[in-house]
Amino acid sequence: MFTIGDFAKHGRVSVRMLRHYDALGLLRPARVDPVTGYRSYEAAQLARLNRVIALKELGFTLEQVGAVLDEKVGAEELRGMLRLRRAELETAAAEAAARLLQVEARLRTIESEGTMSADEIVVKSLPPVRLAELTGVAASFAPQDIGPVIGPLYEDLCRRVETAGVVPTGPGLAYYEEAPGGEPGAVLVHAGLPVAPAVRAGHLGAGVRIVELPGVERAATVVHRGPMDGVLPTAQALARWIDASGHRSAGYARELTLAGPEDPQGWVTELQEPLAP
Repeated sequence: MFTIGDFAKHGRVSVRMLRHYDALGLLRPARVDPVTGYRSYEAAQLARLNRVIALKELGFTLEQVGAVLDEKVGAEELRGMLRLRRAELETAAAEAAARLLQVEARLRTIESEGTMSADEIVVKSLPPVRLAELTGVAASFAPQDIGPVIGPLYEDLCRRVETAGVVPTGPGLAYYEEAPGGEPGAVLVHAGLPVAPAVRAGHLGAGVRIVELPGVERAATVVHRGPMDGVLPTAQALARWIDASGHRSAGYARELTLAGPEDPQGWVTELQEPLAP
């Protein structure tokens, strides 16, 4: 048998934790000295300790852990609990990864301040374009809110266009507006593909609109390379140039996809920010 201190060392837990588990009935000592009250444990009890810790690490409450270990929860119910917890952990991991990407993007923005040459920014006119588009609403213009909206929109639109046998007449163009009647800061996302005059909305199914996006007399443009969740350094460099040049923005920047391979690292996107007269 082990003293509580030795058992704690072998189990890589604290003595305080073992006393807590004893009080809850999760892991009783094999023996308690009736005179001194000292707790003693057997090596075989490490197996139960390992299960308690593993279930707790998965996010189960200690009450749930006790029910599982004492077989008050059936096998099917336990599988359901584990599947649910796995889904929760996967969601949390994905959210943490997305937050990390945004932190990295902000750091890159800070590191790149003042490094973009003015030669990379071009002022030009934008021609009108006829688009087949799908729209959705994002909670904000932040990349982590735009990405989950615009990605599925383009997937759906491209699938419809391909099914209808329609050939786009140019690269994809996304543009944005304040969402009418929505939450403050919400953005209406337009995912568009240019199409020929003969194409009608009915050819592409419910929800698709054909719009004539007007041209822009003057827009400040810059090319961004890589995933759009890392667009902040490029977008803010463009904003600094607009301000330093005495111009004024006339709305959200459009995003023209110049290259969109399967690997986002190879994406090339032109940001086109309309300038006020």
